[in-house]
Amino acid sequence: MAGRKRTPDRLKIVAGTDRPDRMNPTAPKPATDLPEAPEWLSTRGAEIFEQLVTIIGPMGIGSATDTAMLALAASRLEEVEICTAMIEDGGRTFVSNMTYDDEGRIVSQQIKGHPAVAQRSEAMRHAQSLLSEFGLSPAARSKVSVTPLDDKNPFAALAG
Repeated sequence: MAGRKRTPDRLKIVAGTDRPDRMNPTAPKPATDLPEAPEWLSTRGAEIFEQLVTIIGPMGIGSATDTAMLALAASRLEEVEICTAMIEDGGRTFVSNMTYDDEGRIVSQQIKGHPAVAQRSEAMRHAQSLLSEFGLSPAARSKVSVTPLDDKNPFAALAG
């Protein structure tokens, strides 16, 4: 399917851009409970997952239906942290293919980029894409308006 991705109806409602003629009345309804970190996430990944849930919960766009996407985002953000630590420890480049003359002096060497730099870049790009799906970038967030939750007791009318 070519072209721009369809905006989910829930995001249209939250952003205030919903129109009856552009809504899908047969779209599946997401679960109303907040997602929980899957067991396959590492301890740090689960911490990042919970941070993301804490952010998107009040925005009204987090759902247990989104567990896999949030887990992917948390995993990618953890990968960014791991690669960053590797780069800080080993540097952005390394020397390889050193050749020496008969007296032990370096004749030639190649300086190559650390593989973690490319891995971190790819993880950042993927994480940014996943986070923007949840309205967690400045541009995406500017399209979302949050309606405060109604603190009224839903059973108050029944009490008389």
